[in-house]
Amino acid sequence: MSKKPQTVGPPALDDALAARILEAVGDGFEDQIAFTQELIRFPSLRGQEHTAQDFVYRALAERGYAMDRWTIDVDEIKDHPGFSPVKVSYDNALNVVGTHRPKEEKGRSLILNGHIDVVPTGPLDMWANPPFEPRIDGDWLYGRGGGDMKAGLAANIFALDALKRLGYQPAATVYIQSVTEEECTGNGTLSCLLRGYKADAAIIPEPEDDMLVRANVGVIWFRVHVRGRAIHVREAGAGANAIEAAFRLIRALRGLEARWNERKGDYPYLEDLDHPINFNVGKIEGGDWASSVPAWCSFDMRAAIYPGVDPGDAAREIEDCLREAGKDDPFLANTPPEVAYNGFFARGYVLEEGSDAEKTLARAHARSFGTRLESFVTPGYLDGRVFVLYDDCPCLVYGPSTENIHAFDERVSLASIRRIAGSIALFVAEWCGLEKVSTQP
Repeated sequence: MSKKPQTVGPPALDDALAARILEAVGDGFEDQIAFTQELIRFPSLRGQEHTAQDFVYRALAERGYAMDRWTIDVDEIKDHPGFSPVKVSYDNALNVVGTHRPKEEKGRSLILNGHIDVVPTGPLDMWANPPFEPRIDGDWLYGRGGGDMKAGLAANIFALDALKRLGYQPAATVYIQSVTEEECTGNGTLSCLLRGYKADAAIIPEPEDDMLVRANVGVIWFRVHVRGRAIHVREAGAGANAIEAAFRLIRALRGLEARWNERKGDYPYLEDLDHPINFNVGKIEGGDWASSVPAWCSFDMRAAIYPGVDPGDAAREIEDCLREAGKDDPFLANTPPEVAYNGFFARGYVLEEGSDAEKTLARAHARSFGTRLESFVTPGYLDGRVFVLYDDCPCLVYGPSTENIHAFDERVSLASIRRIAGSIALFVAEWCGLEKVSTQP
């Protein structure tokens, strides 16, 4: 599974073969969407990913791929610079990889990566329909995780199916990865890398509105715990309200967020974004009784950092900000908040322009969509950083048009899914080359 020296790929596809490949993608599209719907039905929330991974494992095994499945081992990855701290059990944090090996290695190797984990649904009564009961309405497929990113994961699998339907398979090694922990640490893809899975290029069909990600921010997750002084509300002035103190700290962090955004001109590709650095208070809890001054409050925050910034340096700035905010506070000065890192501790990355992989994708996209491939910068986290930063592997994060990911009534465009699958199939055919096979999918 070691990375081989990059070889020169085959010439661009001729128009007739490209048209046949796109037609084959269309022929299998009904089955592809049925597969995607089945994936959505698995509520693969954090800690519950194993049943969905079992489904993916069986699907890949039935297609004849050499299979590998393992539970992420923190001890094996914790010393890597790309590791993010973990505060939960990994008992069900499974990765699945199916490997295609050609009869003769002629082309360039490829990783097709996707994550199986999804974010929580929020209150169910705020969904128009149950989040894990997929439905189609016009061009839209609804359901939690459909866009982010089970439609992309299915597109990886069915793109290869389309080639096989024509009697072809890649003339190079291809790894189909279904990983977990993308939504909280990135440790799933990192575990794949450290297990030895490397290739000449990677594709991750995340929901990117039919565009290629040029750069994305890094992310830090942290929890701030504030201790107050409990007392009966009749003597509130003699206590110290931990919830109100937490609000003061949040305001201070908003100031740090503004100062970081003022630095955007120092970072290529991000200087034109209105607000590249977003801090988000994603969770807050505190207190025990309405008539007692609260003795504790904790809030969880997600903070973005620029590509090239060391998360450790950013964490020190965050801690300095909190310390400074409490310096003039009579209570916080003597009872400073505690900070714990409980998830992402990840660098951002920039995908350098002009790689052979990007040029190959541009040709595939032009044939599938009939338009020029565009790139953009996203202020969100992506597993692409694992490939780009830690394996010097061009990672093409490129996927379908979606709406409401991480929100209510998440949905993904069917027309876009089909074209993305077509682009992936064309990319595989050119990047890896093709060899004849007789088995039908």
